[in-house]
Amino acid sequence: MTPFELTDWPCPAPDGERHEEMALVFDRRRERRLLVLPAWFDEANKLRRQTVEVMRRLDLSGIDSFLPDLPGCNESGAPLELQTLTSWRAAGAAAAEHFRATRVLTVRAGALIAPDLPGWAYAPIEGGRILRSMLRSRTIAAREAGHTERSEDLQARARSDGIELGGWHIGAAMFAELERAGPADHLAPITPETIGGPSLWLRAEPDDDPEQADALAAVLAIAMSEP
Repeated sequence: MTPFELTDWPCPAPDGERHEEMALVFDRRRERRLLVLPAWFDEANKLRRQTVEVMRRLDLSGIDSFLPDLPGCNESGAPLELQTLTSWRAAGAAAAEHFRATRVLTVRAGALIAPDLPGWAYAPIEGGRILRSMLRSRTIAAREAGHTERSEDLQARARSDGIELGGWHIGAAMFAELERAGPADHLAPITPETIGGPSLWLRAEPDDDPEQADALAAVLAIAMSEP
């Protein structure tokens, strides 16, 4: 097993102050340094282990990597309902600067907040698709519980008051920004077909796939070895 460590990093807050967030890092002070912006919400739970397995393999290829917590997620003490795409973009840019990243890899929705670094977007997704999936899951759960919720009504309420979807408290500003947000267009896309195997975010429970981790790490290591 390749060792990693947890460390703090200074993250900007909406009030202009900075607070400490956690990051999982493989850092041997090497020249090639990759910031990893993870998937969000339920997909974050399903892909966390796989993401770390890719980072392990990159470490063996001589690449440092950094997986920061976004405010309101994982070990963060910041309230999720107060976060916006704007605040998360600021967090991504601050993490890139703090860890002296030379490239960035985004996973799924992470592509919505990529800093201005060259890099790659693995299976990027639009903000509207994230919301539609989460709204659909909520309406299905409501129907199974014996009552009806309409997506149109939920969307209207979310735009003014925020909403809880799948246990995640999404504020009104975040919801509105997500509805129209698209992946950063300066990143090179990496499709699931390039990596092979099933899409892990579609599985019912968190899982990892060593062959997919090998394939994604190989794509990144080869690309990062180029001038």
